[in-house]
Amino acid sequence: MQFNTLASRIGTAALWGALALASPWALAQSGGKTLTWVVDPEPSSLVPLVTTAGGNTEIGPKVVEGLLTYDFKLQPRPLLATQWSVSPDGLQYSFTLRKGVTWHDGQPFSSADVAFSIQTLKQYHPRGRVTFANVTEVRTPAPDQVVLVLAKPAPYLLTALAGAESPIIPKHLYEGKDIASNPYNSRPVGTGPYVFKEWVRGSYVKLERNPNYWDQPKPSLDQVIVRFIPDAASRAAALESGEVLLGSQVIPLSDVERFRKLPNVTVDTRDWPYVGNHVQIFYNLDTPQFKDVAVRRAVAQAVNVNTLIKSVWYGNGTASASPIGKASPYHDASIQPYPYDPKAAEAALDAAGLKRAADGNRFAVRLLYNPFVDRRAAEFVRQALGRIGIRADLQSYDFASYVTKAYTDRAFDITVENLTNIFDPTLGVQRIFWSKNFKIGLPFSNAPHYVSDEADRLLEAAAIEVDDAQRKKLFSDFQQVVHRDVPSIEIGANPTITIANRRVSDYAPTGEGIRGSFADVKLAPAP
Repeated sequence: MQFNTLASRIGTAALWGALALASPWALAQSGGKTLTWVVDPEPSSLVPLVTTAGGNTEIGPKVVEGLLTYDFKLQPRPLLATQWSVSPDGLQYSFTLRKGVTWHDGQPFSSADVAFSIQTLKQYHPRGRVTFANVTEVRTPAPDQVVLVLAKPAPYLLTALAGAESPIIPKHLYEGKDIASNPYNSRPVGTGPYVFKEWVRGSYVKLERNPNYWDQPKPSLDQVIVRFIPDAASRAAALESGEVLLGSQVIPLSDVERFRKLPNVTVDTRDWPYVGNHVQIFYNLDTPQFKDVAVRRAVAQAVNVNTLIKSVWYGNGTASASPIGKASPYHDASIQPYPYDPKAAEAALDAAGLKRAADGNRFAVRLLYNPFVDRRAAEFVRQALGRIGIRADLQSYDFASYVTKAYTDRAFDITVENLTNIFDPTLGVQRIFWSKNFKIGLPFSNAPHYVSDEADRLLEAAAIEVDDAQRKKLFSDFQQVVHRDVPSIEIGANPTITIANRRVSDYAPTGEGIRGSFADVKLAPAP
């Protein structure tokens, strides 16, 4: 359904309101402080344990916590762990756990739960296999003491312990059972500020205040109702009317400016550094024309990234010419985009022997895009290529088909991707540019088939470097190498748009943003 006028949007909002008053979750709002929060898409589970697809990285941390949380500079702060230390050689991580914490079923939380969780994450979590790959032993010398023993340093590990990334799960409910199919993945038992109560698929999840939360008197909310509304225009109408009070990445970008003018909401465009949004254009370096770096550089000069951000992202988002975005402490700000110069691009293509034919085209390419990327970004790239004589066949697929086409069949010449930096380049960026991570059929790996001994050396050294200043230098050198080789055209952080009713505050006080715990959320009375 499309909405072309404000009146039609208000009419839809009224319809949502009528439906809400008839639903069981809305009746619960009649008393107490209830936050209604829209999440899209609806996840397949609520604990980010065996998958991080969908909204489980947003919903899960409200129930199931991590050892640490992080500020906006990605510095660790206490959560289930109150103290931590790393040995000088980077081979032992010691944690003191918070005492007096209980699981939502009343069982005591202890180091045994942490040890079980780390070993489970190492085996089953999509990134945990890399994060904890160097962990050879998890010692539990006391109920409140945990020691991770590593075969070689993993300086990114201390940043990987948030609830959205490395949830601590109850050993007594998981041990001896199949991890992937465990029912507690969808009806979680945690230590967090909210207790899971109900999930009606396709409609809502209900979370209630944990009366025994270790950080009393938090939380101040009585319950959180997570709503699933498939249509973007309907989500916007629900937020505008106040039927829903909070949502992130849920409204059309074309609505952002109008929402800025609404008196009852705020528009939050902060980038969450723990997530590290990032969009890039990858060449398939097995395509004959793109084996030539001069051709790749010419195409980069034909894509005006700043204009793309203005027209496709409506001026939101943050440009970055480097694969490590500006939200990361490892970003090299000296790297600038190749200057937009279509005439120079055409001259370079002529010099490379790729002259225009009688029909005006030099050659044709298959242009794909991840469906999580706005199709208009791919259209923008298609038009930019056309201006310099490259005919692009824009191909659109659902998410599963796209992954197969790009990472198994490699049936593309250029693709517009959305591979986040995550919270550390070793986990979020190395996977793309490390030659040893080119694996047919492995999603979100080295899509370009980029091979550089120098880039490999720098990435591998940074992955085990315990001195942060030296690590930053290694990542800076890596960014310079990639910029020189042009296996990609980096666009930057796609917009993070959070709409919050003015009654709602402190929903994202940490670097995890909306993926935090909601323990600090405050809700003012309705006017």
